[in-house]
Amino acid sequence: MEQILFYVFSGLAILSAIGLLVNVRNTVNAALSLVVCMLSLAVLFIMLHAEFVGVLQVMVYAGAIVVLFLFVVMLLNLRGGNMGAESQPVLKLVGGAVAVGATVKLATLLDRPLKPWADIDPEFGTVAHIGRVFYTDYMLAFQVAGVLLLAGIVAAVILAKREID
Repeated sequence: MEQILFYVFSGLAILSAIGLLVNVRNTVNAALSLVVCMLSLAVLFIMLHAEFVGVLQVMVYAGAIVVLFLFVVMLLNLRGGNMGAESQPVLKLVGGAVAVGATVKLATLLDRPLKPWADIDPEFGTVAHIGRVFYTDYMLAFQVAGVLLLAGIVAAVILAKREID
């Protein structure tokens, strides 16, 4: 049963990621595809017994980031322009070359023998350990990320406003 669920949710994640790429012109549909992809990834994390990461995936990415993305897109009222792939043949060729190169690199990586796993501390990855490291060693990065997100929201509001009072 676990293997069937893995294939279902991994296939759903891949299909929704492809749907995200296909729905470039409609940003709301692209954001919904992103939500499905993030929820599928959360299920895969939970199946790997990384429940904390799965819950964070839902709360942070599928919740806050996608809502912020939709808020900014709707606030800016973006119009579809002539940015489609049909007007940029060079980018299509570059994208195809990158995809082929990535496939070849992945095939060579999968062909190599795997090294044994290193021993890790049993506390590694627990909620207490992540919180301790996050709020001590990476506190400045956390604050900088918050300020950058706030600056992005303020910039979107300023750009979307027709007349500045």
